[in-house]
Amino acid sequence: MHSCFDFLKTKSRRSKMATVGEQVPISNHTIDKVTKAKVTLENYYSNLISQAEERETRYRLLEQSMEEEGLSDEQKSERRQQHATKETEFLRLKRSRLGVDDFEPLKVIGRGAFGEVRLVQKKDTGHVYAMKILRKIDMLEKDQVAHVRAERDILVEADHQWVVKMYYSFQDGLNLYLIMEFLPGGDMMTLLMKRDTLTEEQTQFYVAESVLAIDSIHKLGFIHRDIKPDNLLMDAKGHIKLSDFGLCTGLKKSHRTDFYKDLSQAKAGDFNGNPMDSKRRAESWKRNRRALAYSTVGTPDYIAPEVFMQNGYMSTCDWWSLGVIMYEMLIGYPPFCSENPQETYRKVMNWRETLIFPPEVPISEEARDLIQRFCCDGEHRIGAHGIEEIKTHPFFKMVDWEHIRERPAAIPIEVKGIDDTSNFDDFPEIDLKWPTSPQQQQEATNMTAEGSEKDPKYKDWVFINYTFKRFEGLTQRGARPPLSKS
Repeated sequence: MHSCFDFLKTKSRRSKMATVGEQVPISNHTIDKVTKAKVTLENYYSNLISQAEERETRYRLLEQSMEEEGLSDEQKSERRQQHATKETEFLRLKRSRLGVDDFEPLKVIGRGAFGEVRLVQKKDTGHVYAMKILRKIDMLEKDQVAHVRAERDILVEADHQWVVKMYYSFQDGLNLYLIMEFLPGGDMMTLLMKRDTLTEEQTQFYVAESVLAIDSIHKLGFIHRDIKPDNLLMDAKGHIKLSDFGLCTGLKKSHRTDFYKDLSQAKAGDFNGNPMDSKRRAESWKRNRRALAYSTVGTPDYIAPEVFMQNGYMSTCDWWSLGVIMYEMLIGYPPFCSENPQETYRKVMNWRETLIFPPEVPISEEARDLIQRFCCDGEHRIGAHGIEEIKTHPFFKMVDWEHIRERPAAIPIEVKGIDDTSNFDDFPEIDLKWPTSPQQQQEATNMTAEGSEKDPKYKDWVFINYTFKRFEGLTQRGARPPLSKS
């Protein structure tokens, strides 16, 4: 015992000497370990607090609904018991590990630069979802980690009618997975490619719903930054929901990254533009649009000029994007579209000269004025002082803002069932088998070690606390649900 005390005293004296004298250098390995432990502990306790708050909110809503229904004390007691059983089941199911083997892949319905979207069915409940799959190695090599974190975080927070609902998120050695509600109506890009143009009445409906959807995420403190037709999805009744928050930014440091470097550093002399009439421009746009949606480059057509400048922007950049979409709905192509992204960037930055309305496609003065008030300087842009100035614009004079989602959609959606994918593209060349065998997992680890400077363990470490399970998703059981009602 005596020798043990002597050892501890000696160790203590050495520690004090180290702090008083020269600082002992700390290895990178130790710093990494400490950082990982710190983040892990912070996430653990942050999750405990948020889970307790969510439980309290669910109980408060239960009590509120029972009061509104005027239930008897006996009925209330029975309802509380059912709720307690659900909460217990939720805690048990949250501890269970969720993976791709819990889902049956039905069809690939989307493809992007960093992964794909599949229609899947959860084996134990029969519920149908859209599963977004993102390859980890691509996220790391293309510096997309902050974007992925932002998308996951906002889908957790934004639990309301204007945003696609996320039920689960999880990961394995190869991929990240987002399990979201499936919206069988397709997206606005597909609708515009089918229809060419929309009437002003139809445009009024979709722009109005988009205004409410965008405002809903602004109220959460987020800026979407990637509002485009591809990200305006439609439910079974034809109503709008926002999706794809990969470029969404907010108040969190983990969401901030440099964007659009290459285009913003281009010089005016780098561009050569060929003037086209509206018909040729529309044909060129439709020909290239689908390819742009699936590429890593994407299209800068909908991005506000201040976002390119990277010298400060606010949530009003999303209203610029909506103005570009409104123009496309009425004219047939976006106002700055060109043969290449560099030329499009030049036109966006010189919007005062390039925002032109072709005389051969007439639109109302109200529509033209609203587009011009969306696509202008950020400080003068409509919506900069609140959503009410958008709502009261003459273009929306016939809109019932309070009940718009309860009214029939401007264009009815034909959907035969909750798993109807007729409004989506087909991707028959993609294999539906899950790429998660032990051999493939090892290959992915080796690829990360060889093809990147990142340590293989880093591949999982940067995605810590990615897993999420929503209460409704884990406690709803039974047969496949009917078509969603708006």
